[in-house]
Order: sequence, then C-alpha cells, then structure tokens
Amino acid sequence: MTLTVLEAHDVYKTYIGGDGNVLNVLNGVNLSVQKGEMIAVVGASGAGKSTLMHVLGGLDAVDAGTIAINGTELNRLADGERVAFRNRHVGFVFQFHHLLPEFSALENVMMPALIQGAQVAKARARAKDILGRVGLSHRLTHRPSELSGGEQQRVALARAMVLSPALLLADEPTV
Repeated sequence: MTLTVLEAHDVYKTYIGGDGNVLNVLNGVNLSVQKGEMIAVVGASGAGKSTLMHVLGGLDAVDAGTIAINGTELNRLADGERVAFRNRHVGFVFQFHHLLPEFSALENVMMPALIQGAQVAKARARAKDILGRVGLSHRLTHRPSELSGGEQQRVALARAMVLSPALLLADEPTV
C-alpha cells in the first residue's frame, strides 16, 4: 500500500500584474506524490514553477482547488494552523538559501528544531547528523559568508531535512 503525501486537485493561482491585468499562473494543476517518490517540475523561467512550489507547500493560498499533505487539506486550516502544519510537515530549500548570516551552519540547521521546542542538545545532535550526511561535518562553525554557494545550498538542504518532513520542496536545487 502506497501512502499519498501530496495531492493537488484543480489548483488555480492568479496575480494582478503591474499593468493591472490578471496573470493566470496556475490553471487547473493536478498532481499526486507518493511517499518516497521524487518528481521534477521543469519549464521556462516565469512558467510558474516557484508559484507551484509555494502553493503546494502552503506558503501561498490557492485561488481555487485543493492541496492536501498527508490527507490534511491546507485550505481548510486557519492561517496559524497552516503555518504550524507547514513547519512540522514541509521542508523548503529555496533558490536563494535564506540562511541567517549571523549564525553558523550548525545554528542555521538547528533553528527549525529549536522553533519547534526541541531541547538544545537534541537539536544540536540532529543538526550535526544531517550536516554530516550532506558532507559538511568539517564546516559546522562556519557562517554562510564563509561557505561556497554549493555548501550554502547543502546547509539549506540540511535545515529543510532536520525535522524529517513528510514533504521536501526544492526550488532550483541544482543552482
């Protein structure tokens, strides 16, 4: 029996452009992702890939349609509930890392666990383990400005994985 982690049905998202015209970005998207499955969404710049990632992960609301993660429909959750759900169940790796510059790689990766209320020692141990798994055991104390672009991306990946999310979304992960 396979477990459906992500289900999107008839998803629409529009924006109002700078000229005041409606820009239809997502038009009836349907998608299903099973546990352990990896998918890639490819397309030209401006095609809506980042918008799709943002609505699938609950960062942005859809105009129409439904998105469910592990059976929980995001559009049925109040804003605060959606934020809490997203923090527990979705990991994001953004195109521009968004690492906190004043913190070390280890501290950046610990942050989601600490926000969830984990004990510092447990958060540190988990962060060290994940950073080791992405090949950065030797860079724990380095700040983002002291890391290469690829190392920063791996720190961002480790941060996204530290809470073992059901769903991991990556925007331009190979940049």
